Amino acid sequence: MRRYLVIPAFAAAVAVAGAATAAEIEVKMLNKGTEGLMVFEPALVKVAPGDTVKFVAADKGHNAQTIKGMLPDGAAGFVGKTGEDIVVKFGQAGIYGVKCTPHYAMGMVAMIVVGTPANEQQARAVPQVGKAKRVFAALFEKLAATKTAAK
Repeated sequence: MRRYLVIPAFAAAVAVAGAATAAEIEVKMLNKGTEGLMVFEPALVKVAPGDTVKFVAADKGHNAQTIKGMLPDGAAGFVGKTGEDIVVKFGQAGIYGVKCTPHYAMGMVAMIVVGTPANEQQARAVPQVGKAKRVFAALFEKLAATKTAAK
């Protein structure tokens, strides 16, 4: 009888351990941050497939939403409600562009890099508006610098 209890207990422990390895990263949506006005902080986040990112509406009036064309093929986009937190699990490797819809032209964007980004060229090719163009250029430079530093 004891042997039959050990197997389910072991299976439960393995399941919990697998779930425990997934990380949750917090990204704040701010009116003013260390990088200026209307920002995601941090704006560049690297996670592993299966990790989650919690977008926190630290200041009201912001949302988090994927940018059309700036996510891996087959990946589902997301749209958060204005003024509310949203938790997103990233299961597919690649680059995800994120914007705050009301402040997109003001450069309120973020880049979530999941695992190895196979869609980098596709993400770079997506046209941006206003200040978002400059912010994404800087984020792609930071991403390139992290790749170089890792070698």
